[in-house]
Amino acid sequence: MSGKIALVTGASSGIGEAAARLLKAKGFIVYAAARRQDQMAPLSREGVHVLPLDITEEASIRTCVETILQREGRIDILVNNAGYGSFGAVEDVPIEEARRQFDVNVFGLARLTQLVLPKMRENRFGRIINVTSIGGKMYTPFGAWYHATKHALEGWSDALRIETAPFGVDVVIVEPGGIRTPWGGIAVEHLRQTSGSGAYADAVKKAADGMTKLYEGDRLSDPAVIAQTIVKAATAARPRTRYAAGYMARPALVLRWLLPDRLFDRVIVSMAA
Repeated sequence: MSGKIALVTGASSGIGEAAARLLKAKGFIVYAAARRQDQMAPLSREGVHVLPLDITEEASIRTCVETILQREGRIDILVNNAGYGSFGAVEDVPIEEARRQFDVNVFGLARLTQLVLPKMRENRFGRIINVTSIGGKMYTPFGAWYHATKHALEGWSDALRIETAPFGVDVVIVEPGGIRTPWGGIAVEHLRQTSGSGAYADAVKKAADGMTKLYEGDRLSDPAVIAQTIVKAATAARPRTRYAAGYMARPALVLRWLLPDRLFDRVIVSMAA
């Protein structure tokens, strides 16, 4: 894979930043893209090419892809990592915010993929790595819109994998568990702002306090764990369709598979209390 061209979105922090750095170390020519271009200065100093990208803006997506194609002639590896968690009671979350959650976590990613695919098909090689979450297979209180986007991305990726396989393009899903990134703080902030008062206030306080304790504790996995998984998916001769990694990823997925819905509900509620 040395010399292959990789584009990593959401690369200003967390998983995206770690993945860009590790791909560069493995010999890839890496383009890191995010809205906060200034926060990617450390990557730039390490030889990673940084580009601005607002995944919700058509012009920004086009400019990002066209810039890389003009410079390199192709994009071999696309790591769709950009995303955030919008938490709040379904009754309270404005539909405009719900749409934005889908714009960032699904539709922007889909548009970027559409623009990258033609050159991959032409070259009969490509690898699209979609970072979903174990939240695409399960659920937590007050995360309905976030989980909806991740469930959607799981199904979208499965269908895309079948469509692109005849052209030599692999589609791989990476499902992180609990990872030490800014994601948790953003999700808690959204939850408190949206539903911290009103009918759901008591349950929201318990859920938010539990999330804060988890994300400020020492149990979560380092983003490097997922970066290593992304590199594995990018470099395997025959990648798996799914990789689950990080704190509680595999146990949580096994529990979801084994337990009936009502019993799993009780487990999730007890964990959030």
